[in-house]
Amino acid sequence: MTSTIEISNLSIAFPEATSKKVVVDDLCLTIPRGKTVGLVGESGSGKSITSLAIMQLLHQNAEITEGQIVLQLKDNEKEELSQMNAEQLRKLRGNRISMIFQEPMSALNPVQKCGNQLSEIIDIHQNLNHKELNAKVISMMEAVRLPDVERIYKSYPHELSGGQKQRLMIAMAMANEPELLIADEPTTALDVSVQKTILDLIKDLKEKYNTSVLFITHDLGVVADIADEIAVMFRGKLVENGVVSQVLKHPQHNYTKALMACRPPIDKRPRRLASVNDFLNDNTQNHIDYISSTERKKSHELIYANPPILQVKDLVVSYVIKKSILGRVKQKHQAVKSVNFELYKGETLGLVGESGCGKTSLSRALLGLLQSESGQVMWNEQDILQFSNSQWRQFRQKMQIIFQDPYGSLNPAISIGQTVMEPMMVHLHYSKTKAKEKALVLLEKTGITKEQFEKKPSDFSGGQRQRISIARALAMKPEIIICDESVSALDVSVQAQILNLLNDLKEEFQLSYLFISHDLSVVKYMSDRIMVMQEGEFVEIEEADELYKNPKNEYTRMLISSIPGV
Repeated sequence: MTSTIEISNLSIAFPEATSKKVVVDDLCLTIPRGKTVGLVGESGSGKSITSLAIMQLLHQNAEITEGQIVLQLKDNEKEELSQMNAEQLRKLRGNRISMIFQEPMSALNPVQKCGNQLSEIIDIHQNLNHKELNAKVISMMEAVRLPDVERIYKSYPHELSGGQKQRLMIAMAMANEPELLIADEPTTALDVSVQKTILDLIKDLKEKYNTSVLFITHDLGVVADIADEIAVMFRGKLVENGVVSQVLKHPQHNYTKALMACRPPIDKRPRRLASVNDFLNDNTQNHIDYISSTERKKSHELIYANPPILQVKDLVVSYVIKKSILGRVKQKHQAVKSVNFELYKGETLGLVGESGCGKTSLSRALLGLLQSESGQVMWNEQDILQFSNSQWRQFRQKMQIIFQDPYGSLNPAISIGQTVMEPMMVHLHYSKTKAKEKALVLLEKTGITKEQFEKKPSDFSGGQRQRISIARALAMKPEIIICDESVSALDVSVQAQILNLLNDLKEEFQLSYLFISHDLSVVKYMSDRIMVMQEGEFVEIEEADELYKNPKNEYTRMLISSIPGV
């Protein structure tokens, strides 16, 4: 079998004060023609650096200290990529080698219409007249199954959903029928149903154009769905390589085993998720402790024996779409349609559904961050929707939120210690000394040391920032915490640590969680009950294990069948 890319003894380093930091170490990898190779590992393992080296887009500080990257073209000619000049690379990129980036909004030009962006990449590499070019753009949009092609052609990126933006990126990447497609975490932030569509689309286009694919991800479930071969990277080294079925059924390296164990299983319920360090330091896989159905049943009897701490009755949340010239509402969209549910003390209530179904609108309405059209939210026999501003300020001490983006939710200008102290000083009226004392305790509980107290958010990893966000939420001594996609942007190993932490804190502080996520395996692992939301309504509310075993609604069955690897 011929190959498209042959990477031989590749080493990449970044200069440091007195030495060089090696980020890719003696990598040997072959991507066969017409096959998909899944490149797997955590953040910092060297996956994206490898892909950028293939594209010759490395930062100017990065240096390829050793090795070769050889592209074998369809006419059997070979090109050593690092020896190409700028003009040769310009003709290569987007033509013979294309890349789908992880964040489509950052990769698309926000001030240029979608049709023009797709036209540009075709026009650069193909000699077509205006009519042929437009026809090619339309056909590529149809090939990636974009709906309402005429509208999307004239739309700006912000007018498209996440899944539609990612499809547009795939259309741009495949427009010139490349020999190699590099997909860098293209489905990380997408719903399971949209993710399945994108994976199926990449597979179909690969078959149609006989394209080789390098698919970069940290999720072994996704690899099981799309790849022919798998390569596992750890700290810059290739630690395991082979056919997907062989590697996933019989992993040899402890790191591969760890990545598989970090992912919450569908059929079992571990008391704690294993971390990568657990596997690398001792043989954790031989003594994973599982929660029995009897133990879970007793826990639920205790939870549901008491009255709920929050009751939502006929809640409606709407957005105004169009107003008349006099300011009267002419058209509105109901994001949440008369929903009812209860949340109990010590319960984790899961909320799942596709993007746009109303999950975040519901959570923001509960916090008073979004005005409700009608309904009641009862707390201690009070309807919080009728609260005054001062009452809301007091109530928010009882209900906190952990946002999805740990980067955007922390103030970059102040230290993390000040971030956690501030709400206690403002709302609980603690002195600076007492607030610092409490903040140190909370940060220590979430795995942040006192030596890091004065550091700013930029000094921390994504997982550490999410821990700081959790400490800040706990600072107000809440009874309810809303976790809004709070682990979706994290590696599976970091995600496992955060999920363990949330469960530990729930036990220690008797917290209740509203756990929102598009990752159904994570929601199932965390939740006592799960609510399934579709187009602003609940289509099913059921105990988590029962919902997965016997889903009653067709939409629920579709979501479960879309879970990667299932």
